[in-house]
Amino acid sequence: MSRSLVGLVVLLAACTARIRNTDTPRRPNVVLILADDLGWRDLGCTGSTFYETPAIDHLAAQGMRFTQAYAACSVCSPTRASILTGKYPARLHLTNYLAAYRRGSLLPPPSIQSLPSEEITLAEAFRAAGYRTAIAGKWHLGRKGSLPSDHGFDVTIGADARGTIGPDDDPHFARFLSTKATEFLEESKDRPFFLYLSLYSVHVDLKTLPPLEKKYRDRRAAIDSHETVRDVEAGPGFRARAVQDDPDYAGMVEEMDIAVDHVLREIDRIDRARDTIVLFTSDNGGLSTAEGSPTSNFPLRAGKGWNYEGGLRVPLIVRVPGRVVAGSICDVPVISNDLYPTLLELAGVPIPPSQPVDAQSLATLLLNAGGIPERPLFWHYPHYSDQGGRPSGAIRVGNAKLVEFYEDARVELYDLASDPGEQHDLSAAEPARADQLRKDLAAWRLAVDAQMPTPNPKPCDPFGPEAVPSPEKTPGRK
Repeated sequence: MSRSLVGLVVLLAACTARIRNTDTPRRPNVVLILADDLGWRDLGCTGSTFYETPAIDHLAAQGMRFTQAYAACSVCSPTRASILTGKYPARLHLTNYLAAYRRGSLLPPPSIQSLPSEEITLAEAFRAAGYRTAIAGKWHLGRKGSLPSDHGFDVTIGADARGTIGPDDDPHFARFLSTKATEFLEESKDRPFFLYLSLYSVHVDLKTLPPLEKKYRDRRAAIDSHETVRDVEAGPGFRARAVQDDPDYAGMVEEMDIAVDHVLREIDRIDRARDTIVLFTSDNGGLSTAEGSPTSNFPLRAGKGWNYEGGLRVPLIVRVPGRVVAGSICDVPVISNDLYPTLLELAGVPIPPSQPVDAQSLATLLLNAGGIPERPLFWHYPHYSDQGGRPSGAIRVGNAKLVEFYEDARVELYDLASDPGEQHDLSAAEPARADQLRKDLAAWRLAVDAQMPTPNPKPCDPFGPEAVPSPEKTPGRK
């Protein structure tokens, strides 16, 4: 064969390869952004008039915003586990943040201290489909033997940091994490990638950059918000913040938004915006009743650590370019478990057959291809929270929501359509409805093998000095 003919054959082969690559588009990339303790009303697009979140607001304008999205738990670790596995925390027996143990008239059941190795996470499912995977930020699902690298992540960035004690010029590592995340995106731009940006913002400690603190301190002075009602009742012995005007928290929210903007701009720069799914949400409701109470979820009741709406309802925004109608809004109740099948379906990755889920893919809602079947949503928090919440469970069916308190079996019933702030208990007026929901909640607990608290032989004030034993005496803590 002549040299010229060989060259022609090589050229034809190269052209054929290019055609094949064009005819077979790669799977879409996925970027999952999880804020820490960000409340339902902490974004401009969800109603805040004090905080500034232009990047996230723009993301919402490009995708779909869910108005009734819920975390699977009112504290962080259980929700994080639900997102990565598609399962209810009660089924996993991971029902509290790791190493927590607070007692009162009840003793909490043991909550496992790491994500079980047999669970197939989102990262593992994506990696099996050829994705390069990374986590940048908070893990809080175990240490040695249960690190991100043990659960499908190729790259781990800052997962072991104590995210609330960063340097003065980056108090919650928001800039560091977004910078490292953009480096991962650049390195991965030529193959499908899954990035889990798990920000430490806006978890306390309350600290922000001095220019941002001054900006919002001046704003608070200008609006004179101290003339308004400062707090409202959350539950027995606890009040909830009713006003968003803390300058440090506002600065932390803006730092978070800048980090999100940094990542979104990098997706544009590497020319991957057209084939990258971006999802933004939070692990639980905003902190409003104790531990500093920096934000307000009002008109929703209470906040982090409570099974009222303020502790469970969170922002949820999903952008799927070319497939989700820009600026659309969905009022269907959804829960963080649903993110697992949703992201896999949108990416064309099958759910591993050995990983049954307690979830519903939201793809039909996102793609305007129909609704999803109405189903009950459940919560199980058999613990005393550091924020004042007491052991309880909850169920939502349609607009009806029942909260059951495990100390005394008391129930409260609310109609969320007319009373989203849960101010009017209907349990006495509608006993049959309350009794049916209580039975449904009990049947679900049995079905998922939920662990229940037990009587404490030495009852104590759950929020007094005897409520939290020393680490060496705390069951399950090492």
